[in-house]
Amino acid sequence: MSAPTTTITPKQFQDARKAVISSSIGAALEWFDIIVYATFATVIARNFYPDSDPTFALILTFATFAISYLVRPLGGMVLGSYADRKGRKSALSLTLMLMMGGTLIMAVAPTYAMVGMWGGVIILLSRLIQGFSAGGEFGTATAFLIETAPHKKAFYSSWQVASQGAAMVLASGFGYALTEGLSDEALNSWGWRVPFFVGLLIGPVGLYIRARLSETEDFIQSEKVTSPVRTLLVNHYGRLLAAAACVGVATISVYMILYMPTFAVTNLGIPATAAFLGGVIAGLVTLVGVPFVGHLADRVGPAKVMTLAAVGALLLAWPLFQLMVTNPTVPTLVIVIGLLGVIMAFYFGPLPALLSSLFPAEIRGTGLAITYNVGVTLLGGIAPLVLTWLLDVTGSLSAPGFYYMAVAVISLVGLFFVRTRYNQP
Repeated sequence: MSAPTTTITPKQFQDARKAVISSSIGAALEWFDIIVYATFATVIARNFYPDSDPTFALILTFATFAISYLVRPLGGMVLGSYADRKGRKSALSLTLMLMMGGTLIMAVAPTYAMVGMWGGVIILLSRLIQGFSAGGEFGTATAFLIETAPHKKAFYSSWQVASQGAAMVLASGFGYALTEGLSDEALNSWGWRVPFFVGLLIGPVGLYIRARLSETEDFIQSEKVTSPVRTLLVNHYGRLLAAAACVGVATISVYMILYMPTFAVTNLGIPATAAFLGGVIAGLVTLVGVPFVGHLADRVGPAKVMTLAAVGALLLAWPLFQLMVTNPTVPTLVIVIGLLGVIMAFYFGPLPALLSSLFPAEIRGTGLAITYNVGVTLLGGIAPLVLTWLLDVTGSLSAPGFYYMAVAVISLVGLFFVRTRYNQP
């Protein structure tokens, strides 16, 4: 993945910058919405499932969160295929409009006190729309970034991950400010809605920018296939499975960080504000560090960087959680979340470039969308639900560490096949 010797024109740089901005806005809105939901999970549980046992209400809240991930592979199939047949630009606008719709429904959803059980149904609808749109966002945006970047593919595509760090900083900042600045009554009645309304403000800007993009040359010149999904499943199923496994450490790191506010409050007796501070630090590590990791991946290869990060995750997972359980203090929690952010940055930063290199242009949008969302759904999206259930059933506060280790092993297996069978450096 060394830089080409050909001269990069000013127009190519300008197109690459537009691609970075447009893709980052979509990723930021997607992850801001997800992080806010996870951050205020306990508040949402009280508003929409007040008659349930607190633990069961929390499980219901995360179950709604997890169910939305079941439609992500479907969204990947539909929207990824649309991107391969109709173009990256059209698909980018469509995913962002759907994302805005899901966020709006969440922002105005009536609570149990207003409409009874229908409140839970409405937030489920919001999560399903969000999940469907998110299913197409990563694949389409990554394909557009990779195909637009004149050189340094890993660096340019890493900005989509860096924008998730920005979303984490902003969402955690809202969590801290609202929790500290509002009374419990105000936070439960209307305060938790504020971030969702703020997230909506990003959407129109993103739509304006995406409407002014040019279609990529790779898409224009590629040979179109009638059914990108069938082509992927019939001719590239091995790549699909290996790539989905590679997603593991990236997605579990994100959701482990998102789960921390709930874990800290429910199991360790640590104030939620400390977990929010840790989320800000993890977000800053991602925002600042990921582009540098992208540069590194361009020099030595994405798979090598990711393999080292996955080994680090495997070795550090249990000690980190054991440290937090035996020393449940604010500094310990912040340090643990910060280290999880470092692992996430080194693993997640090169991931878009690695996945893109596995699929030809005619099915790249579909391949990226399906593999990423299968990995996210099976290895990350259900994590908060599984961890809440595991902690309730086993009573072991070390359960998150063992879960993290298991996912790291799966990712290492995927990376092994990517490096040996599909010749990725």
